[in-house]
Amino acid sequence: MNGEYIDLYDNNKKLTGEKIFREKGKKANVPTGKYSVVVIAFIKNHNNKYLLQKTTKNKGGIWALTGGHVKSGQTSLEAIQEEIKEELGLHFPDEMITLLKTYKYENAFKDVYYINSDIDLDKIKLQIDEVEDVNFFTEEEIYKLIDEEQIRKTNIDAILDFFKENKD
Repeated sequence: MNGEYIDLYDNNKKLTGEKIFREKGKKANVPTGKYSVVVIAFIKNHNNKYLLQKTTKNKGGIWALTGGHVKSGQTSLEAIQEEIKEELGLHFPDEMITLLKTYKYENAFKDVYYINSDIDLDKIKLQIDEVEDVNFFTEEEIYKLIDEEQIRKTNIDAILDFFKENKD
């Protein structure tokens, strides 16, 4: 089977020592009372535009922030660095990545990161089985994508909070 092991956490985001197998492309089947951790990143350039990636058709063909699951043995920071490297072919050193917020859901924590960097879109190397396109969008353009239901639903709460909390 193609997939990865993910660690399970308790209600306070402490490792339990347990892990489960998650099939690639499938939702994690997290037992009741336990939690997995997922990560996403806002990547903003000097023009106040945000990098979004369009998922492949088999992944829904929608725009999303870069992110994924924290694999067993990884920290959240290591996971976001790995996802950015895998999906976009980019690397950011630790000091460029800021943890903004952690959300808690029924069976998952979501760590939201922020990176301020000017990226040349021509330098991005897409993970072809997951990402079909990337582009920079203004806040207004992202709101429009949300209205048109073209943004990954699990990203919307973080996007709306981010824009509300980061008004100039």
